[in-house]
Amino acid sequence: MPFETHEEYFASVPTELRTRLEQVQKEVESRVPGAIRCISYNMPAFKQQRCFFYFAAFKKHIGVYPPVTENEALVSEVARFRGPKGNLSFPHGQELPLELIGRVAVALAAQYAQR
Repeated sequence: MPFETHEEYFASVPTELRTRLEQVQKEVESRVPGAIRCISYNMPAFKQQRCFFYFAAFKKHIGVYPPVTENEALVSEVARFRGPKGNLSFPHGQELPLELIGRVAVALAAQYAQR
């Protein structure tokens, strides 16, 4: 089913995951003023000139895409959450590191603004 808004996507997941997605959404919006909600690849995303941050709920984790590549200190800090392709995976059984996710959003916004 194609989604048109973040809210439509959120409504498609269980309540406890919806809360986690809303927390990520709120963190990104507070850290990246002017970020516009959109849907891309059928998942919630944010854009400025172009999409820079995607997130989604999966069976065992919240995924954040694409990988941060241009902030070496942050790349090192998120290493424990990185999957094989560099995307971030936050297991449902653990508290979301929202402050870290917010810094990832800021770094991705800057990274994609340069391209």
